[in-house]
Formats: sequence, structure tokens, C-alpha cells
Amino acid sequence: MRSIAIMNQKGGVGKTTTAVNLCAALAATGLCACLVDLDPQAHATLHFGLEPKPDDLSIYHVLTGKTRIGEVCRQVEENLWVVPSNLDLAAAELELVSVVGREVILRDKLREDPPPVDFLLIDCPPSLGILTLNALAAVHEVLIPLQPHFFALHGLSKLLETIDVVAARLNDQLKLSGVVLCMYDAGTRLAVEVGQDVDAFFHNARGQTTPWADAQTFQTRIRRNVRLAEAPSFGKSIFQYAPDSHGAEDYQHLAREIAAVERP
Repeated sequence: MRSIAIMNQKGGVGKTTTAVNLCAALAATGLCACLVDLDPQAHATLHFGLEPKPDDLSIYHVLTGKTRIGEVCRQVEENLWVVPSNLDLAAAELELVSVVGREVILRDKLREDPPPVDFLLIDCPPSLGILTLNALAAVHEVLIPLQPHFFALHGLSKLLETIDVVAARLNDQLKLSGVVLCMYDAGTRLAVEVGQDVDAFFHNARGQTTPWADAQTFQTRIRRNVRLAEAPSFGKSIFQYAPDSHGAEDYQHLAREIAAVERP
């Protein structure tokens, strides 16, 4: 099973859109995929048409109690499952503050009851707190959606620092697979320059002893597309809502590119 955390501490960069539609694209190819919604906003859960209710089991109950992953996991499409979130998850950071080993609870839960899938994706919250640390401790790979502007490059350095610390202290198998540029407009010079700068950074990191030594900027660019913004309000992935759109085409290409990445 390939396990990938999709993270960026900055909101509005296409993180949840990428998590949902990449997972749906992988499932559409015949691979079994599961998305864990680790964001208290539950946007990924809503994106798949699951309305969080106070009495429903969610990832909150897995992290704070004895609930197993399998009890929470819900099938939403063929080959596609979701471990839903709800607003209660916002309290988990406070509830877990005194728990020994709080950073590896999700890792241990996944080892106890691993979903029988080819790909496990985790949609991280837009922060670098205990929930994101749980995600990074539980997976083997990280995917960073990046909006191509100047401050995104500054934020990337902070993300790499976090990945480096987690790899050194909690998860020595953690690697950065790469960066995917979202909300991309090829007609702007800034977008092209940011892409070139990220390419150059990863090229210079080749051969170093860092978690991003083998990382890449994925060739697929997720273009600006209004259909991607509309799909969540209908509780559908882009493939259900607008299968002929540029957004669907881009995520199909990204899924093929990620599936082709070889991991030890």
C-alpha cells in the first residue's frame, strides 16, 4: 500500500481539491484508494457528499478512543473509500496533549487495521500541529500542492523543515515525493518562474541525505478551472461533476504520473 500525506500549512492552495480528485482519479483507473480526512473543517468529507453529523463515527473517534479505522471507513464510489471528519476533530489537539505517544496514534491505528487498498491518502489540516504530525508519522510519502507565487516558495521551506524533523525523530521512512503546482496559469511569467525555481531546487538536492533528495515537480499542472471550484457544492468529485473539464483531465494525468513513481 502506498501511503501519501497531502499537506500545506497555507489554506486556499488546492490541498483538499487535490486530495479528493487525486483519490477519485486513482480509483477510476481500477486501483483501490482510501482518503482519510484529517482536517476539522471536513471539506474532503463534504466534497464526497457526506454530511458530518454529531452522532456519526469519524476520524476523531479513532484518534481519541478505541474505534477502529474499519468501523469508520465508508465507501463512496467504486474502489473509493473515505474516513470522514467532523468539527469535533478540532478538540483532538487539546484532548491529546497529555497522551503519551500522541504523535503516532494514527500510525498505530493504521497498523492495527490497515484498509485493504492500493493507495491511502491523508488530507492534512492547514497547520503544522499534532494532526499533521500524526499524518506524517503514519505515511511513507508527502505530496505538497503549491500555488505558484512568491510566498509559496517561502512556505515550502517551512514545510521541508517540518518533514525533515519528522523524518529524523518519528518516521525514518518519510520521503517527499514532490510538488504539484495548482491554480496554474501558464500565461503568467510568475507561474513559469516559480515552476522553474522549484525544479532547480529539487535538481540541486539530488544525492543529498534529505527526505526530498528524490523529489520532483510533477509535470502535470493543475490549471485554474471553475469546475473544480463548483464540484464541492454538489458533493461530487470533478469526475462525477464535470468529467470533460480541464480539471478532470489534469487530475487524470496527475494520478497516472504518481502511480508510475517507483517507491522502495
